[in-house]
Order: sequence, then structure tokens, then C-alpha cells
Amino acid sequence: MKTHLWSNAIRWLLCFAGLMGGGSAYAVDCSGLSVWNSSDAYSGGAQVQHSGTAYEANWWSQGSDPGQHSGQWQEWSVIGQCGGGSASSSSSSSSSSSGSSSSGSSSSSSGSSSSSSSGASSGGGSCHSVQYVAGVSYAAGQLVQNLGYEYQCDVPGWCSSESAWAYAPGEGDYWDHAWTQVGDCGGSSSSSSSSSGSSSGSSSGASSSSSSGGSSGGNNRRLISGYWHNFDNGSGVIPIADVSDAYDAINVSFAEPTGAAPGEIGFVLDPLFNEQDFIAGIQSKQAAGKKIIISIGGANGQVRLESAVARDNFVASMIDIIDRYGFDGLDVDFEGHSLELNAGDVDFRNPTTPVIVHLIDALQALVAHYGDDFMLTMAPETFFVQLGYSFYGGSCSGCDRRAGAYLPVIHAMRDDLDWLQVQHYNSGSIIGLDDQYHSMGVADFHIAMADMVLTGFNVGGDPNYFFPPLRQDQVLIGLPANVNAGGGFTSVSEVHAALNCLVKLQGCTTYTPHTNTGWTGLGGLMTWSINWDKFNNFEFSTEHRAFLDAL
Repeated sequence: MKTHLWSNAIRWLLCFAGLMGGGSAYAVDCSGLSVWNSSDAYSGGAQVQHSGTAYEANWWSQGSDPGQHSGQWQEWSVIGQCGGGSASSSSSSSSSSSGSSSSGSSSSSSGSSSSSSSGASSGGGSCHSVQYVAGVSYAAGQLVQNLGYEYQCDVPGWCSSESAWAYAPGEGDYWDHAWTQVGDCGGSSSSSSSSSGSSSGSSSGASSSSSSGGSSGGNNRRLISGYWHNFDNGSGVIPIADVSDAYDAINVSFAEPTGAAPGEIGFVLDPLFNEQDFIAGIQSKQAAGKKIIISIGGANGQVRLESAVARDNFVASMIDIIDRYGFDGLDVDFEGHSLELNAGDVDFRNPTTPVIVHLIDALQALVAHYGDDFMLTMAPETFFVQLGYSFYGGSCSGCDRRAGAYLPVIHAMRDDLDWLQVQHYNSGSIIGLDDQYHSMGVADFHIAMADMVLTGFNVGGDPNYFFPPLRQDQVLIGLPANVNAGGGFTSVSEVHAALNCLVKLQGCTTYTPHTNTGWTGLGGLMTWSINWDKFNNFEFSTEHRAFLDAL
């Protein structure tokens, strides 16, 4: 079984690597496009010309040469080769003009109309483009047809994904993050149908700033994820069946190394609970639409997959645990020294450190084993994520090798990651994208930390290593349930102030998010812990559930 799982994961990796092949270029009229300027900041959706090629910004960037940063998961996508006049004006106005919510949509439609003129529009409604097939390599600007409509590829990496459930044009959950609808194969012109693409663009103006991050339409109910712990640390215990319905996901904590074999993980239910009642409680919550996820690690569970043997033991033992209790997936809560980077491991996109590589391989094997319904979440500390903007453990001299060590894992699993719930607590001060330090317990800390993963950032300050933003629905803000649960407790009013700023751009003070329309698709909140929330009369879940539902 281990060999079978492992070979599946390797085949998936090889297939994914082959998705990024080239495609034909399309002629674009560049007469209305400003010339890219290295000193200007560009919001998602901004269009420029550079060295005879037209580009569209996938998210906010500054100083990233489109010619060198237009590959998979990079700042720019190629629209096509310039076939019209060229602009002589400076690009200094392009960031502001394209940054508005209206230009986010108009830029998509203008890019699509120019390339689709040979297809749906001039063809009198008949589509001459190829039929979309998941997993085929598509280039930026390439046209396909699906479900009776024609679409233009905007982000090649997502257009070419095997995950049809996510990116199939016109039907995948996130299709409009990868494609623009440009025509109706039954007779509509591309100009009329592209308005449907722009209608989603108005809500995804912010999402394009976040790698076309999750639009608000894909997040009808913002999530509250909470940790239920299998021990009494002063908070008391609670049967899992009695957890408040305000929680959408329950992270059962923790599964930990057994010590019997490298990488082997076990889960021991506290004697306070009866196993059959525990399983029945899981099933009752699942019947109510909740996700029950087993969390691995925690502060005391150091998990280091230093060898292939440890990797295979990890996979086999996790399958045993998940199958025994019927969990919906797993949460990676590796802390302490579980993850660190070897000196010289500088590229988060191609890690070489064994504990990183083996963890990625193990997670891919588990996803391959269970399929699309398998839940994968992560709960790193800010030290392992946002600190990577200032210091990256594999490249910095004299810094802690754990700095930013989650970034390769997040990046490798981003297509399978349901959400990232960074712990915005028990944290030192962290430098944000404004290059200022931010400290726990106040709204601006949460605004700055969330904005970093929604906007993306240069890892270790190196523009050659840009960590692309996550989709908005993948981002949850982790908070202590009360003052006893962790350092950096944030009052209800301050949390709501942070959410108003992030989602609505209202009440922002010292930090302004890198979006022009607000992160309208923000995923929600996480808390440590459900037990401490119960201890505090459920203030966290009650107050924040009502606020999130009204946001």
C-alpha cells in the first residue's frame, strides 16, 4: 500500500510539472497600454506593455520585471505579443487607473476582447477554439470552449490544473480566477459576454490582488474553525457532540509521534472520553455539515520526517487514524523544531531540506489516497510564515533556520489546501509589507499579518523569490478564545475593527491593505480553543459568528 500511494504522488508531481508547457502567443493592440515602470506599484488586473509584449498583473507588485516574472505563480501573466501601436507615455498612471474596481473588470474584458476577436466575436457566435480538457497545458490568452461558451486563459498555472472541480471554465468553484468568459458559442458577441466576466471582476478586484484570490461569491458563510483538545489544561473538557454549532470546523488536537518508529503518529483518546461516544459525536457533527479534522503536532508533538522510512510511517499511521475515527482530513500544526531549513536551501519553490521535502511528499500521498473531499489545513505560527518576509532560514546568515520554514509546504500544497489558519498569537513583533513592526493584540496586527498572505511577498526580501498570495477563502485569522488561551488576546471590538478594515476598507488606521475593494472573500476566523471558549461562556463563537454572518 505504501508503494502504491507513493507512486501515485510521484506520478501526480510529474504530470503537474508537464502542465507548464508553452502555447501560441496572441496579437494584442498595445496602443492603450502604458509602458511598465519599475518604480510604479501595480494592483491586480493592471495591464502594461514591456519589450513588445502585453502583460496583466496577477496581484500587487512593484519592481518585478514582467519579462522575468510571468511564469507559474508569478506576478504577471502574458496577454500576448503587441500587434498594434505602442504607448509612449509613462506608466506612472497605470497603477492607479487599473487599481480601481471598475478597471479590474475592464482590464479583463479589454484583454479578452482583443484576443477573442478571431473566435466568438468575428465568428458570428460560432466557437472555433478547442474544447477545454482538465490537465492540458494552456497558455495565457489561449481560447477554449466549455458548456457552450468561450473562455480566455488568464492564469496559465490554474487554467492547466487537473483540478476541474476548481478551475473548469464556467463550472469550477474558482473558474473565474483562472479564466475570462469572452463569447457565447450560440451567437452572443464577446463584448456582451465579457460583461459577465467583469461583473465578477468587480468583486474580484481585490481577489486579483491576491492571485485572483477567492471572490466573495465563493464564500457565502465565513468560517469559524476551533481546536477541541483531548485534555484538560484548566479550561475543562467538552464532549465533541456538545460543541457549539457556531463552529464550522472542529480540529481535534492532537495526534502526536508515538516514539515507536520514525514518523509514526498515534492518537490516544483521553480516559475522560468513551471512544464509541467520541466517534458517535463526530458522526453527529458531520451529519450537521461540520468538518472534523485531526490536528497533528501542537506545542509538545515534534514531528520530523527525516527519512523516506519516516515519511512512509507517517502516511500509513495517519491513514489508520483517519479511517478509525472517520475524520474528514488533517491539520498540520507543526511547532517547535519540527520544520527548519538547511543552510543553502534558498528557494521555497524547490526545497531540498529532508524534513520539508518528506512532509510535502507525505501530504501529497494522503491527498492522492483520499481524493478531492479530503480536508487539508495548516496552523503555523507567524514565525514560520510572515517572518519569512524579513528572514528566510535557508538563506539568511545567523538567523533561526526555522524562519519561514512553512512557506515551501504551503506553496507546494496550495492547490489542495482548504485553509491556512496562521496563529496570530504567541508571536513576537513582525514586520509587515509596510516595513514596520506590528505587535499582537490590536487590530493592525491582524490586518498586516492577513494582508501579507493575501498579497504575497518577497521571501527574505529577495524579489527573485516571490511567495504568491493565497486565495481569500483560504485565509483564516487565528486568535486565542480568551486571555487564558494564549498571549496576544484581542478583544472582540478590535477583531471586528480588523475585519471591517480587511473586508470593507473601513476604519483602517496605521496599516492599509493592498487592495482597492477590500478582501471581500476573506475566509474567517480560527481559535485556540473551543474548550477555552466554553470556559468563557462562548463569547468568541457567539460574538464573532454574528459579526461574520453580517459582514
